[in-house]
Amino acid sequence: MLILANVRERWSGFLAAFAAVLVGVALITTTLIIYDSSLPKVQSRLSGAPALVIPGEAVDEDGSPADRVPWSGNETSALVEGLSDVPGVASVVVDRSFYAQAFRAGEPVADEGAPEAGHGWSSARLAPYRLVTGRAPAAADEVVVDRSLGFAAGSALTVNLTAGRTGFRVVGTVDGPGYYFTDALAARQEPGAGTLALLTEQDASVGAVKEKAADVVGDRGAVVTGDGRAALQPEHTEHQRFLGTQLITAMAALGLFTTVFVVASVLVLATGLRRREIGLLRMIGASPRQVRRMILGEAAVIGLLGSLSGCLAGATAAPLLRDVLQGLGVAPPDLALDVALWPLSTGTAVGVGVGVLGAWSAARTAARVAPVEALLDSGPDSGTMGRARWSGGLIVLGLGVASAVATTAVAADDRVNMAICATMVLIVAAALLAPVLVGPAGRALTAPFERSGSAAPLLVRAELLAHPRRAASLAAPVIAAVGFAVLLSGMVETMRVAYPAGDAAKLGGQLIVTPDGTPGNTDEVVAANPVGKAALPTRAFVRDKDGDLTVIDALGSRDARWNKPGQAVLGERMAALVGVEAGDEHEVRFADGTTVRLRVAQVLPDDPARGDFVVARALVRTHDPAALTDDIFVPARSKPGTVVPGTAVHDAMRYALDDYDTDARLTDSLAAMLIVIAVGYSGIAVANGMAMAAHSRRRDFSVMRSAGGTVRQLLMCTVAETALVTTVGAALGVLVTLGPLAAMASGLSQATATDVGLRLDLSTVARVIVGSLVVSIAASTVVTWRTARRQAA
Repeated sequence: MLILANVRERWSGFLAAFAAVLVGVALITTTLIIYDSSLPKVQSRLSGAPALVIPGEAVDEDGSPADRVPWSGNETSALVEGLSDVPGVASVVVDRSFYAQAFRAGEPVADEGAPEAGHGWSSARLAPYRLVTGRAPAAADEVVVDRSLGFAAGSALTVNLTAGRTGFRVVGTVDGPGYYFTDALAARQEPGAGTLALLTEQDASVGAVKEKAADVVGDRGAVVTGDGRAALQPEHTEHQRFLGTQLITAMAALGLFTTVFVVASVLVLATGLRRREIGLLRMIGASPRQVRRMILGEAAVIGLLGSLSGCLAGATAAPLLRDVLQGLGVAPPDLALDVALWPLSTGTAVGVGVGVLGAWSAARTAARVAPVEALLDSGPDSGTMGRARWSGGLIVLGLGVASAVATTAVAADDRVNMAICATMVLIVAAALLAPVLVGPAGRALTAPFERSGSAAPLLVRAELLAHPRRAASLAAPVIAAVGFAVLLSGMVETMRVAYPAGDAAKLGGQLIVTPDGTPGNTDEVVAANPVGKAALPTRAFVRDKDGDLTVIDALGSRDARWNKPGQAVLGERMAALVGVEAGDEHEVRFADGTTVRLRVAQVLPDDPARGDFVVARALVRTHDPAALTDDIFVPARSKPGTVVPGTAVHDAMRYALDDYDTDARLTDSLAAMLIVIAVGYSGIAVANGMAMAAHSRRRDFSVMRSAGGTVRQLLMCTVAETALVTTVGAALGVLVTLGPLAAMASGLSQATATDVGLRLDLSTVARVIVGSLVVSIAASTVVTWRTARRQAA
């Protein structure tokens, strides 16, 4: 009952903690709803097939399940024959997907699903689509298309395939996406089969069919039904889901850290202002354990109330976040939100846990309050720190420095996360050690005003020296806000310079032919640019040294050094993975399911520009007719005479900037959202903290009024003290991020072989600092003015 009474009576003191939990839980709930809603679902074009047979999976180089291993033509025929005899199976459809994209007026029609938009006509039976007009394709130059494409039956249509632009005659239209060719053309485009669809008889049991089909398939694959059919997802959808997951994970992680940090700083300050009340409880017999339980109970109640409100706010905000992610291209365009119970229950549990965790330090402090402090007007706040805070601060500082140093050495993909982690640790260290710095900073900043004849500088200095811990608690949210703003904006600026500069330096003296509106370069484009590097990538499967079937990225090269039939050139890392040396022979399974024995001609030092597993270009084209060529790198002296539609030609710098543009857009958006989260949280804590501090000094204001101080003078002292504390917090926020940023810049210098210096987005940092000052001064000024006016009345 005491806990509930305290929350009810002191609700204004708990307001910032409540708001921080609310915002944190809302953010976590929203991201979990988006994550849950974006989990793989059965493709609409496969929803008409009750059961699917899919091949087994190979592992990637890290040993995790990855690509499925396509069946060869003979394997497919044997499976189709066996599955056709399963009781209840009406027919077996070999589903194939390959690159197909329409051209209109000489330009490619935008279609993010183009890499897998082509199918054989038999696959139309697997979808709830119907033939709206015309008939099925019967000849190699006939196609059925989506009616929304705007091509009527009987019209001519240019479709870009792997070979290049090809003329077709539209013989029919369907009410769904995709291009449907004859099954024979589809088999030539994708010889290896990756899906067999089972169409069942009307009265057949899907479960019984699955069981019998699994006996036929054996260890050659798996039979999936119901939601299990979602295992087959288009590659572009998987990529969007991966990027979206990365984005919302970063948002949730920063939100969680900032929530704990803000709740902890607010409750420590609130507890410090209640020392006399806690002393009274101790005087009437309350034990330290009971006091600790009271503080933790109050935090649990605040956490529960904030969580319930946050869940409601999170569910309401989910459509907004979905629209933002779709605008960034990191979520499926048809993402439908589904508010399940587990995101709400998880958010609630996290909110209560965060509240209790944030109050742990405050509870330990409250348990040490002595009964005698009930006789004091205010709790003591000496300039010295306890041994635990000293040791904790120094240990955390050491961990932060070590993390910053480690940022220079980690892999490129982990560098950003490591820098953020180092900054989080250093922010905590700065908050713990801030009381040591507040006094000297106060003396230094007020020294120039000592001879002004005003008592305000002396009062401000005395206040900071007398209550450094309170000042440190007020500065903590500012440290977090400014620190994250400096780090995130600085990372964006540093990477914006580093990556394009590094790429441009490597590509100097070359022109690059890139796809423009298409997912890759066709053989038509390669033929128009006969000189230069034109890597043809494919996914191949090899046995590693432990005997596991592993999927690798193989490149078909037309470079005379590597373009030799029956041979492969491996990088040292790949050779170690496979367990081969130069001169050995090794079997490679390609996308068509065919296994080829190749001789390892050379093992060379790893070179991303060359590739880890390089074979003759013709070998890749033979076994993967659907593969598209990467960007083509042409010496400047061999500038292309004509530009094939669907491509563009760039110089090295333009290519580097365009290549980084998509990453930069995502990085800018991520940084902006994370800065808003950090600054928003800190603004809540700063406003509440300043208001609490001003409200707790009512007796001080009364004494100053009795001594002749005016309301204007009280406000000036409050503004000066608030500005000073905020300035100290902002300075610490900048300092704790310089190390991780410098370490990241050093790592980028090594990775890009260019001179990358530490760069800051000064405009963003300035806006955050000014915003923190405005919020702090406004909150403390309003409370001070209201208190002074009430006392005057």
